[in-house]
Amino acid sequence: MKFDLPSFLMGYGAGASTVLMTKHLRPLLVEVATSAYRFVDMVLARVAMKHEDVEDLMAEAKARARGGGRTRPTDEARA
Repeated sequence: MKFDLPSFLMGYGAGASTVLMTKHLRPLLVEVATSAYRFVDMVLARVAMKHEDVEDLMAEAKARARGGGRTRPTDEARA
């Protein structure tokens, strides 16, 4: 197999640039991951709140269906 100097230099340069770039890319990747975790936490919090709202709605409907007979006060119905 013939040794090709330009190919060797290109490979060496690619490896060296990868090592140098990781020092600069690491902080960027950490920021991206942090933003992703914050976004996921925000979405999960909103889903939990909406899930609780649906549970409250279903509990109220169940109580009315079973003849609770209790209606909501007028002030609460307007809110």
